[in-house]
Amino acid sequence: MSLAELGPISIAVANEDVGQRLDSFLATHLDISRARVQELIAAENILVNDSPAKASLKLRGNERITVIAPAARPPLRAIAEEIPLDILYEDADLAVINKPAGMMVHAGAGATDDARNRGTLVNALLHHFATLSAVGGEIRPGIVHRLDKETSGLIVVAKNDDAHRKLAAQFARREVKKTYIALVHGKVKNDRGTISASISRDRVRRIRMTTRQAGGREAISHYLVSRRLDTPFGKFTLLEVKIDTGRTHQIRVHMASLGHPVVGDTLYGAPRELKTESKPTKHSTQPALGLHRNFLHSAHLELAHPQTGKLISFDSALPVTLQDFLIALESTAPAVPTI
Repeated sequence: MSLAELGPISIAVANEDVGQRLDSFLATHLDISRARVQELIAAENILVNDSPAKASLKLRGNERITVIAPAARPPLRAIAEEIPLDILYEDADLAVINKPAGMMVHAGAGATDDARNRGTLVNALLHHFATLSAVGGEIRPGIVHRLDKETSGLIVVAKNDDAHRKLAAQFARREVKKTYIALVHGKVKNDRGTISASISRDRVRRIRMTTRQAGGREAISHYLVSRRLDTPFGKFTLLEVKIDTGRTHQIRVHMASLGHPVVGDTLYGAPRELKTESKPTKHSTQPALGLHRNFLHSAHLELAHPQTGKLISFDSALPVTLQDFLIALESTAPAVPTI
């Protein structure tokens, strides 16, 4: 049993620990995150020589540190919430959901218990369906694959363990066909192409993924240009992207690696708002355009039904928000004269 599972506990500061920050020292000794230590300190659940202390306190040696509350968070368990769902298909084995942008698929760490366990797709699924597969554990019931929070579109959910295992095997064998629509910055040179670049977590910015490190996981994306736009806000390319693999942030990091980040994706280099490249005149100004999500949508999904083996496919139209943004962007493009 680790110290993180106990409380209250006392820790004596040894000479070799002199000079360390309090929060860094406790994160190591309790085997919990530094952020969690800082939460405990802010709540005055950690005392140094019987008094509250700051996270930045430098240890001098021989202090007596007391952890009053349990250091570890209680394990998360998803809870049902009455959240509207766009259910495109449902039977005894699976359901296909049209997920909106802004909704996390399942709870994650890094926030307060309430914030990290509310408003997720899983919470909504638990309210709408009597049973879901348990293969993914208590915080991921029914979840076979994922979409990023700011990515909208199709996601398949397993309603029992047998269906879950068979669907997961299809994903592992790369038999599931997944097509996304993406708008990216810049003029993509080739009409079609394949990006085969391994993906790993960025060692410096841990919330990012990267193709620039050795030893990542294989990732393959195929793109096809649907339209190129030349606007006062710059050049853009509308793409259809099919992925063979399903790595974290795959399309986003692959397109950014080519110098064409997905519009709205500030994590991978896209600007927060689009501004015209030409200076406004007294008689003509063009307001900035903003998109508070990624222009990335899961538009087509095809797989074999886990019980019958029959191929089933689903389509999801581009959300109105993205349609309106595309119309606004195209309306600023200069008209091409006809002869």
